Amino acid sequence: MERKVITRRALGAVLVVGAAVAFSVGVIVFPMWTSAIDRARRQQSAEPFRIVGNLYYVGGSDVTSFLLTGPEGHVLIDGGYAATASVTIASIATLGFDIKDVKVLLNSEPLFDHAGGLSALQEASGGELWASEASAETLAAGGDNRDLFLPMRAFIWAGINRYPAPRIDHRFKDGARIRLGPIELTAHITGGHSPGCTSWSFPVRDGDRELQVVRVCTLTRLPGTSLVEPQRYPGIRADFERTFRVLRSLPVDIFLTGHAREFGRYRKFLERDTAKNPVDPFIDREGYLRYIDNAEDTFRQELAEQQQSFWRRFR
Repeated sequence: MERKVITRRALGAVLVVGAAVAFSVGVIVFPMWTSAIDRARRQQSAEPFRIVGNLYYVGGSDVTSFLLTGPEGHVLIDGGYAATASVTIASIATLGFDIKDVKVLLNSEPLFDHAGGLSALQEASGGELWASEASAETLAAGGDNRDLFLPMRAFIWAGINRYPAPRIDHRFKDGARIRLGPIELTAHITGGHSPGCTSWSFPVRDGDRELQVVRVCTLTRLPGTSLVEPQRYPGIRADFERTFRVLRSLPVDIFLTGHAREFGRYRKFLERDTAKNPVDPFIDREGYLRYIDNAEDTFRQELAEQQQSFWRRFR
């Protein structure tokens, strides 16, 4: 009789845990997933254009991809969703370039909205993919990130947010320099959103002046990620703190982000028509610093809220 009671209690505990997980999926993850799918469906072609010098916008209406052209081949930064690879290829062709001349593919973060199209772009171009050591494992697993909390990983295991895994040709560490002819980019590991999140800095020329460009990796924490104990992503707070310091230390004239709205792509694109120099609307160090400040304010507010919630458990 005692064994039956224990078994019933154990079964009840399992049911309670199962219900809690189901609740998390329904209340937290499902809206996130449907929102992401909706963004992918609404992802439309955006008119490709020259930002400055040999730097071009070739992304979609939301997720971004950037092309750096050179005499020895081109560099493509980020792949967008799996469904937007064709948008990027078409944009490159519209600008008069050939996808087969893309020799280097760079990754900023391994989530499906920025890495989903890398496999198709790699196959179309024959280019080699460079990824940070911390991101390479997730990319090779088609987006299965062990730092994600369980309900989100469940959608990946079910194939919903999984993407075709690209081939990882090169892994790099913080400070690595990627060169292709006269093109040179520096990798800055700016973790927080993910451990291997990479911001890219590189110079471009506008006539007789040199401008410094930074493609900033995402500065928000993933939903469900804890900034206090227990941390599924150990060291996340220290990573964010370091990221804010590193980004503020970089010389920046033009900043770019993973989502077009975050750096004002459309507004700046329109302002080119009335600007004395079409590059001028993109020169925006103030916007860059404001972007970092806003991200840090959000981080500190979320950290304070989670710390308060953590200590309430022990009162």
